[in-house]
Amino acid sequence: MFNIILVATGGATGAVLRFILTNLSKSLFATNIYGTLSVNILGSFLIGYFITSNIFKNFSEDFIRFFLIIGLLGSFTTFSAFSYETLSLVMEKKIFVSIIYIFFSISVCILSAYLGIVINK
Repeated sequence: MFNIILVATGGATGAVLRFILTNLSKSLFATNIYGTLSVNILGSFLIGYFITSNIFKNFSEDFIRFFLIIGLLGSFTTFSAFSYETLSLVMEKKIFVSIIYIFFSISVCILSAYLGIVINK
């Protein structure tokens, strides 16, 4: 139950941070693409940094995993989770699987978004 609370509070924090950063980007640029790109790049960087860093060595593994990685960064950007999973496959030397995962994730998700638009019209 405590892990659910960690994910929920991390998720709420990540969602608010994403909202703030994308709105800040909207005020600086004419399009949302820069805000989305920024949070995806930052989130991907932070997940890689945090899982390999000793910066949180005094925190519990549950806090790091459930609050920080799954909750906060997962909510801040799902692209960070995608990046982590892809890198995990590469580090396990499953290069072919990682290439399929990348291609499938990007193409099918974009196609799914398009289908959602088409169906909604």
